[in-house]
Amino acid sequence: MDLKDMRKRPRRWRSLFRLGRDRDGAAALEFALLAVPFLLLIFAIFETFIAFAGEQLMANAVDTMARKLRTGEITFGQGKPTDVTEAEFRQMFCDEVKLLGMCSATEATTPAKLYLDVRQFASFADMPREVPKVSTDTYSDLDTTDFAFSPGGPESKNMLRAYYRWQIMTDLMRPYITNIRPANKPVPTDFLIVQTSAFENEDYDE
Repeated sequence: MDLKDMRKRPRRWRSLFRLGRDRDGAAALEFALLAVPFLLLIFAIFETFIAFAGEQLMANAVDTMARKLRTGEITFGQGKPTDVTEAEFRQMFCDEVKLLGMCSATEATTPAKLYLDVRQFASFADMPREVPKVSTDTYSDLDTTDFAFSPGGPESKNMLRAYYRWQIMTDLMRPYITNIRPANKPVPTDFLIVQTSAFENEDYDE
């Protein structure tokens, strides 16, 4: 090492030291590093609030439609003016949740996000207690093959189950807390809202 190199080395160290103390643009850099996670947190909080509102809207819709079935305001296959078809019932349900635009224009006839199961059972003990899945795997999709629209008449025991696929944008943790996942989506982009009502119809023919 010659004398010239020995003189340059302290100068290089001084340059690095000055660079480390230089605060020009530090605020902009810190903002760039913190802005993305901060904004994600803000949008996730907002989306969680909207999702909670959607869950409450679904709960109210299930309660409303179950009450109409229980009291005979809505009937099926009884030859009455109050009889409705499955598509009509789905449209009435969509009208109950239209505040958040949860149903598309074709949702009443072609289920894409909203799935309804309205059936009569011999007793409350016969009613299903779990969300139906296509397999017994830990993670599998919702099984809708047995879903039907066949509510009973007066004094019959019925169950109304509603399922809705809520799309996720920024609340990245929510889809991972459910075991209902579509088979074609290894990384889930939605979570399932579930609402159920079991009831015995009134003797509304009196």
